[in-house]
Amino acid sequence: MKIPCILLLVLLLASTSAQAKPPNILIMISDDQSFPHASAYGSKMVSTPNFDRIARDGMLFNNAFCAAPGCSPSRAAFLTGRHIWMIEHAGTHASSFDAKYKTFMELLEKAGYHTGYTGKGWGPGNFKAGGRERNPAGENYGAKRGNYAAGFERFLRARPGKKPFAFWFGSSDPHRGYQKGSGLKSGKTLDQAEVPPFLPDTPEIREDLLDYALEIERFDGDCGKMLALLEATGELKETLIIITSDNGMPFPYAKANCTEFGIHMPLAIAWTSRIKGGQTCDALVSFTDLSATLHEITGIQAPVEFPLAGKSLLPLLQGKTETKTRSAIFSGRERHSSSRYNTLAYPQRCIRTERFLYVKNFKPERWPAGPGQKLSGKPGSRPGPEHGGYHDIDACPSLSFLIAGRNDPKVKKFFSLAVAKRPHEQLFDVRKDPGCLVNLADDPAFSAVREDLAGQLSAYLKKTSDPRVTDNGDIFETYPRYSSIRWFAKPEWARENPDSVPKMPWLEAKR
Repeated sequence: MKIPCILLLVLLLASTSAQAKPPNILIMISDDQSFPHASAYGSKMVSTPNFDRIARDGMLFNNAFCAAPGCSPSRAAFLTGRHIWMIEHAGTHASSFDAKYKTFMELLEKAGYHTGYTGKGWGPGNFKAGGRERNPAGENYGAKRGNYAAGFERFLRARPGKKPFAFWFGSSDPHRGYQKGSGLKSGKTLDQAEVPPFLPDTPEIREDLLDYALEIERFDGDCGKMLALLEATGELKETLIIITSDNGMPFPYAKANCTEFGIHMPLAIAWTSRIKGGQTCDALVSFTDLSATLHEITGIQAPVEFPLAGKSLLPLLQGKTETKTRSAIFSGRERHSSSRYNTLAYPQRCIRTERFLYVKNFKPERWPAGPGQKLSGKPGSRPGPEHGGYHDIDACPSLSFLIAGRNDPKVKKFFSLAVAKRPHEQLFDVRKDPGCLVNLADDPAFSAVREDLAGQLSAYLKKTSDPRVTDNGDIFETYPRYSSIRWFAKPEWARENPDSVPKMPWLEAKR
């Protein structure tokens, strides 16, 4: 039977339209969870059936890395697709987020998507100081820890018809604080705890790790509730689902550090109508690549003056084996908490290859976790407790244990690893040393590796106009912090070289 030309054209256009229909997007982000803490990676400490489901339905990534080992800058980099040193204030913790840096959520809304978030969007920080009326993640649909799915349910009810949607779920789990002993009370046992190499293997540490594991499971449970809501709409297959974390676990020498457990993230992506399930990817992936992927599949365009730093993962997701993958990814940090004299940062940049992690510490004279002792009040007040100032490490039983055992030979090395000053350069063989315990930077056998990675890092930072390598690094210190300020005594390096102390007008007003 011959089909009339007009009907054939209509059918062809209908088919093309159906294929071109933009996908829904569901992003689920835990707060402070390191790779490999998901059962899809073989972890026995946690049970994450919903993360595992996304990995099974799509692709599980073994080498995904966040843009910064702290939540606010990491999320800003993900939202903009640009490195932290390319987004000014938003590249620091608890600062502002200039409206000129458009996020993919804003661009999707402009393109006709129904957008919103629940829980933790971008933050902490002051988005209004950047000229925004609302959070860069979109409209807030409320809901809090323990009831996040209610926010997604409200979002879906508010959706106009079958308009494509993009939803950002930012959990507060497994961020501190925890209910001490909650992991054990849930039925977990100390022998299940997986102690990372940079912490001592003791009952106290194991108990703290079990509390952390329970929080990961709560996040995973919330993801499951949202997946059930999505499935009820009949659009699960047409939804691109990303499940990951923003930075590493909240333990000493992990979160707020450019170490393997600070920047290496769990990641699974599914889109069952377009991506084959059961895939595993070993390629190096950056969060800026996630942003580029969302741009490609939805057709949104970043502002010409602020191009994306990443490359789309769509060819990898589609199983195109000829896809050229990265030989290295880059990450970094600036100010995290208020943890030093004048709330100064501990600036780091790093390059991670398949085997090595090279870290450049731009200010090795500063203490990486804080000097240990802060003042009891504003400048001029008496000193506080001797070991009460390590505020770039979240307060936790593990930190308390290290402080208490700092003179014990079995604990001392772990304490020093977390809080002692570090050299200008660090090099780790992460295949053999995922805990980043042995610095190879001064080992003659690795001098060629160090020089090569240092050169690659320097060239990339110059190419991407990082102020830390263009003689304007102090600009990061001029960005106001909108969270609380702690005060510390003037360090020796600042007394000896007063001109080296950055000018910070925003801080002077707080004295």
